[in-house]
Amino acid sequence: MNIGWDELLRYFGGAFAIYLVLEGVLPFLNPLAAQRVMAKLAQTDPTHLRWGGLISMLAGIALLWVARNG
Repeated sequence: MNIGWDELLRYFGGAFAIYLVLEGVLPFLNPLAAQRVMAKLAQTDPTHLRWGGLISMLAGIALLWVARNG
């Protein structure tokens, strides 16, 4: 697989755009629920947040790999 920097940046830009859309869905549809989620996250132990972030990153990498190599 040989892709250039332009194509790589285009993929990252598209992925970031989709991320922003998905992040905005909950606050747009139900702002009170979004506030409750943020308040609960603010009280969560940092170790649990780290593990959640790691799991999220690994799941994203796996989904990206499946999407690219299907």
